[in-house]
Amino acid sequence: MEEYIKIYTGSSITVNKLAFLLDEENIASIIKDKAESSRLAGFGANTNSVEVHILNSQLDKAKKVLDVFTKENIS
Repeated sequence: MEEYIKIYTGSSITVNKLAFLLDEENIASIIKDKAESSRLAGFGANTNSVEVHILNSQLDKAKKVLDVFTKENIS
């Protein structure tokens, strides 16, 4: 069974953009929104705690997308 690994943590907006870019490259991703889960449970959480996870087998392909994504969002 393949394992999912976390490749990025950030705000909901940036995570959704990254997930879209990964999808364009046919890389399946899972978004884990801890802030939303905490809100629904009645607790507080950091709004920058949204994570993107991908299959370990797609990591090499995803690194290329992630490199371009981080350069665009840092500049």
